[in-house]
Amino acid sequence: MNNGWIEAEADDFIKTHGPERGNDVALMAYATRLVGSRPDLAMHGGGNTSLKGVVKTVAGDDVAALFVKASGVALEAVLPSDFVCLDHAYLKKLRTVSSLTDEIMADEFRTRMLKPGDALPSIETLMHAFLDRRSVVHTHPTAILALTNRAGGEETIAAALGGDVGVVPYINSGLALGRAVADAFDAGKELRAIVVMHHGLITWGTGPKQAYDNTLEMVGRAEEYLRKSRRRIFPLNTATAVETARKRYTNIAPLLRGLLSPASDDPDNPHEKTVLAPLISRETLDILDSPRAGALACTAPLTPDYLVRTKAYPLFIENPDYEDIALLSRQLAREIESFSARYHAYLKKFSSRLPEFDASGFDLLPRVVLLPGLGAVCAGPDLGMARIARDITEQALIVKRTISETDGTYLGLTEDHLFDMEFRAFQRTKVASKDQKPLRGRVAIITGAAGAIGSGICEELLRQGCHVAATDLAGENLDAMAFMLKNLYGDRALVVPLDVTDGVSVSTAFEKTVEAFGGIDIVVINAGLAHVSALTEMDLDEFRKLERVNIEGTLLMLAQAGKLFKLQDTAGDVVLISTKNVFAPGAKFGAYSATKAASHQLCRVASIEFADMGVRVNMVAPDAVFSHGSKRSGLWVQVGPDRMKARGLDEKGLEEYYRQRNLLKARVTAEHVARAVVFFVTHQTPTTGATIPVDGGLPDATPR
Repeated sequence: MNNGWIEAEADDFIKTHGPERGNDVALMAYATRLVGSRPDLAMHGGGNTSLKGVVKTVAGDDVAALFVKASGVALEAVLPSDFVCLDHAYLKKLRTVSSLTDEIMADEFRTRMLKPGDALPSIETLMHAFLDRRSVVHTHPTAILALTNRAGGEETIAAALGGDVGVVPYINSGLALGRAVADAFDAGKELRAIVVMHHGLITWGTGPKQAYDNTLEMVGRAEEYLRKSRRRIFPLNTATAVETARKRYTNIAPLLRGLLSPASDDPDNPHEKTVLAPLISRETLDILDSPRAGALACTAPLTPDYLVRTKAYPLFIENPDYEDIALLSRQLAREIESFSARYHAYLKKFSSRLPEFDASGFDLLPRVVLLPGLGAVCAGPDLGMARIARDITEQALIVKRTISETDGTYLGLTEDHLFDMEFRAFQRTKVASKDQKPLRGRVAIITGAAGAIGSGICEELLRQGCHVAATDLAGENLDAMAFMLKNLYGDRALVVPLDVTDGVSVSTAFEKTVEAFGGIDIVVINAGLAHVSALTEMDLDEFRKLERVNIEGTLLMLAQAGKLFKLQDTAGDVVLISTKNVFAPGAKFGAYSATKAASHQLCRVASIEFADMGVRVNMVAPDAVFSHGSKRSGLWVQVGPDRMKARGLDEKGLEEYYRQRNLLKARVTAEHVARAVVFFVTHQTPTTGATIPVDGGLPDATPR
């Protein structure tokens, strides 16, 4: 196993981050990041690390301290400030306590923080406190889990890892596990590591590097044992073609997304939106297309830490019919309903194990759906959570396959243990969103996104938690937009080339959005062209250009959106960026006013036709938006020279002219337009077929 430790890199990390919590903690953070960067060692927060040291109080006293990674912080991104500083001497005394509830344990941690502003520490804090070693690393390596999650696992671990590795049976995380691990350590001082069944690996050292090196060594031993024991029993490259699976996913993702979106009690938002992340790979298809797939895959998770991401079990669909979408829809709905019934029975059966248990906040829908001939489809409240579920599912399938290929029988935890971990307060807190944005989980596609108004809308929707497909004509403007949005918002921002006058381009943009997020909730039709000409001088070809973009482009977007909304069946929103010229046309703006009026009317018709799907169609009518940051409005690039010439003004003078002509003397910005869009798509009122003017109030267009 490759060792990623680079001394020069470690030194640089200490120089940069040492002042946060000291050089030793910085080095522990560096080691932790190395572990977290390896999915085969630790996955999405699945693990924790610690360092014991000394801190000096204001009074000058030296206090023994335990620095332990905060709960919910991903190992690969940890910084020294993410290590919670606790009173180690006090925590060690808790080893003699008979029991601790999660609530009391959390209170004990909070009251014994030496840095009161720190976050809640890991659920495994007491294990770290009780182990008499300076640096401790706890991980869930793939190879180790392939040893622990099988019948006869303890004997296999002994054979694979050797006599300097202790084994502890599965115990729920917290006081009892911490005490059991410490007891095993005390009973065998020669031990270099401990494995907890159905859970993971614990290593230690005199410093961060030794603990890290020991982790690699133990995982290397496990990998070598599995390599030598492997017998290939799954067929390779005989299953569904990857490209076929991807096409199937694009076809059914909106349908599945709708079925996996929990119902809501809010009449203005009848569904809690879900984002999908597919797992489609050669290895996944080989496993799921196997005759043994159902029995192998529909078993308990590898480790209880994953429960809050994936639930206790996935849903496996037998013989899905991808050729008949109506038949598949009924099959999926039936299977998901059956899963929900089973999950409800599971909750009811074990609810007495947790005092004052309330399942009302938990939906009964699967997080992972396994589909032979397609792969795995994983759901979450946002893209990040969906991808975590996807990565965990991939690891689980690999481990279960490995166990099968090494003549083992997969053995998961019992349902009582699963329940205890799935609904523990510590676990729920770890994955709870700290920032519940109003558009979290929603997906928007925006045309004309590289312009002033379009970019303003994209940025505002992203700030509100939305996943956004920003579309525009291919070129430098779109490339610059992609660079900016990716830097600010990561994978929640998708940039797609789109020509709204081309039906194939429109359908492709929708498909790419579905591939990225699973479906669409919001369609913002913003792309538009303008032209200045008197009617008597109108060039027909120029008029037709505006027809194609402003009218046909709107029609193509509406048609594609309507089909997708119907398949998804979770309502949605369409917002047209219209114009004040629909209500108050101006001289020489005949082509623009007429074609935008036509697009406006198409959307009013759509508000009628889409209403039975719960889709709201509304319009925003701005006036005189000249720029957004450094982006100039494309419309004003087209018409500005003529308007300036007609009025004898420069660009600043023209902008002031338009400001002065509205009743409020307001400068209208892209941000104003974006906020109007947000008003509609957050369903502040039960409104469809309506127009919000964003123009400061124009005498010739007011009232409307």
